Amino acid sequence: MKETYLTPDNIDERASEMLDHIRKFNTHRREWDLRKHHLALMVTDMQGYFLSPSSHAYIPSAPAMLPNILALVDICMDKKIPVIYTRHINNKKNAAMMSHWWKDLIRDGSPESEIIDAFPDAIFFDKHQYDAFYETHLQKILQQLDVNQLIITGVMTNLCCETTARSAFIRGFEVLMPADATAAYCYDYHLGSLLNLSVGFAHITRTRELIGRLNDWAT
Repeated sequence: MKETYLTPDNIDERASEMLDHIRKFNTHRREWDLRKHHLALMVTDMQGYFLSPSSHAYIPSAPAMLPNILALVDICMDKKIPVIYTRHINNKKNAAMMSHWWKDLIRDGSPESEIIDAFPDAIFFDKHQYDAFYETHLQKILQQLDVNQLIITGVMTNLCCETTARSAFIRGFEVLMPADATAAYCYDYHLGSLLNLSVGFAHITRTRELIGRLNDWAT
């Protein structure tokens, strides 16, 4: 089921609505602050496969939240905060259940496998499963950068973003996820994922709050 639940006109209202809903259930909410020299931004799978309207896997709400990710990328680059892109690709050998479940693979070298042109160069690596830590060098990269706090953005909220957030948490990383800088195929997937993460895995916030706190830092 696909729906355009985020638009440029309603994304702020939708983010407020989601956060209000999450607060009603989240009795274990923890305060958080950004750690100046230990923070990284992850931009998850912003590829043509998910962002091109001609693709069968197109996410209709992704364009509405793209400006928020770009704003976070810009300020993080300005503040010398590492920005890490993931790109999801598969072949028959590494797809495992991905192939069985989806009957489709994002193949390396195909136009839709590439990250969209909107993003500047950054640290980049390929992954083959929902979990960006699984059989990749992500944990090593973050440790080398002395990162222990991770902002996760991108697509999809309920698949790669959520799985990576859970995996990061159990590896000792503090996770923040802006409700208005991720997207899924429908509102229920998006909200359900954020609600579950908020209980025991991640701080659910919004882009403008992250940018406000980042703006308080000297470059």
